[in-house]
Amino acid sequence: MYRYLPLVAAVFALALCMIGFGALPWLAVPGLVFGFLVLIGLYDLVQTRHALWRNFPIVARIRWIAEELRPFFRAYIVESETEGRPFNHEERAMVYRRAKDVSSVEPFGSHLDIDKPPYEWLSHSVTALHPEDKNPRVLVGAPGTAKPYSASVLNISAMSFGALGAHAIEALNRGAAKGGFYHDTGEGGASRYHRAGGGDLVWELGSGYFGCRAKDGSFDPAQFAETASLDQIKMIEIKLSQGAKPGHGGVLPGAKVTPEIAEARGIPVGQTCYSPPAHTAFSTPIGLLEYVAELRELSGGKPTGFKLCIGNRWEFLAICKAMLETGIRPDFIVIDGAEGGTGAAPAEFLDHVGSPLRAGLVLARNALVGCGLKDQVRLAVSGKQVSAFAMASSLALGADWVNSARGFMFSLGCIQSLNCHKNTCPTGIATTDQGRQRGLVVADKADRVFNFHKNTVAALMEVIGAAGCEHPSELTPRHIMHRITEDITEPGHRAYKLLDRGILLEDAAMTHLGAEWNMAQAGSFTPA
Repeated sequence: MYRYLPLVAAVFALALCMIGFGALPWLAVPGLVFGFLVLIGLYDLVQTRHALWRNFPIVARIRWIAEELRPFFRAYIVESETEGRPFNHEERAMVYRRAKDVSSVEPFGSHLDIDKPPYEWLSHSVTALHPEDKNPRVLVGAPGTAKPYSASVLNISAMSFGALGAHAIEALNRGAAKGGFYHDTGEGGASRYHRAGGGDLVWELGSGYFGCRAKDGSFDPAQFAETASLDQIKMIEIKLSQGAKPGHGGVLPGAKVTPEIAEARGIPVGQTCYSPPAHTAFSTPIGLLEYVAELRELSGGKPTGFKLCIGNRWEFLAICKAMLETGIRPDFIVIDGAEGGTGAAPAEFLDHVGSPLRAGLVLARNALVGCGLKDQVRLAVSGKQVSAFAMASSLALGADWVNSARGFMFSLGCIQSLNCHKNTCPTGIATTDQGRQRGLVVADKADRVFNFHKNTVAALMEVIGAAGCEHPSELTPRHIMHRITEDITEPGHRAYKLLDRGILLEDAAMTHLGAEWNMAQAGSFTPA
């Protein structure tokens, strides 16, 4: 019977308050409290959804409250500087300080365990320097592309309107315009809020073809050409897969298709919309490249590429074989890591589907270099890239530039509350709730987006200068040292088994990709 003691005590206390109320009117206050507890206890006894509440009325609610408060206490009281996930306190604090344009230096030494794998560091030079170029650019455009684009080395990764609220999207775009870097629209279309700030846009096309979608869900070339002609859209990105949930597809319930969402995505208001796991505009490696060429032509010659999280290695090698066979080159490829973020995804996809960024980048770099294509195709990366060293290590291992989504969300004020999928984001970023969005002041947050980009690129150039380089493109795999064991370290080109130029064409069998190279075929994603 001890299980019911809290309820019995509440009933007894309520009775005492009622008896003494005539002489002591102030007992009305505790009486209301105990009355409320009695009502909760009686409800717990008769409800049938929660066994703990039924067996332990009132007191079992403590566990429910503790579950709700647990993330807060862990993040702000229990965790060390480097324990948090997906981003630890040290990483978040660094972004916050750079976004606020205050010093991000730290005292007393590193919090990392530098003697254990997989720790990495940059090899500095005795001829270190201060690079003169404070805003390095990358020219994107395969041979023959009519309108090449000069991209920053750090840009805003794909985030759709709907996943983020209108205020957040507009603040990101205004910050991009001020800083001269690009803003990826995400697969939800180039909404009015993406265009509000006048910043450069990369239009992402997913399997739902939002913004150029025919009534049957297929690709509409005429709609695409109309939107792609906008001067603000600088490049086109075909999304093959997303790091956090590759091969998953999606469903947008009709209740969420508001007039603004419908306008951005080109779909009927209130109608449920499906995004299939794979594209319907092509089904083979050659088909993908022909689609790239079609979009480049329809857009008037704007750089066109694709984004993917590496899955089957032979499939990426098959795309490389298709490039060699057709002569068609994408202007760029973005490698998305499995550690990338999303508004919502099944735990199995978040944790166990898709290649992590480093492995995906190395595979893509080896494939392009091994086929002699790296000089013609730009390579970018996205997925948990917020620090100058994370950027520098990716650039050294083959990337030409870096995209970040959550880094720029932190610059907007994201506190990693992990409520992105509930529409209850406390900072008004990942929500369509107008009341919550009110807290996000566009002009102020646009400045913070600009500051984060400016200060992170400045930090990158300091790191690059320490290596004795003037430009990020001068970094090589040898600049990165990787700890294999506590006693063994290797430079990047050996630690990651990097291939020499043209080796897949000359003697693929002698490489570790030989088996997959033989499985790859330009005419099909199915292994030979």
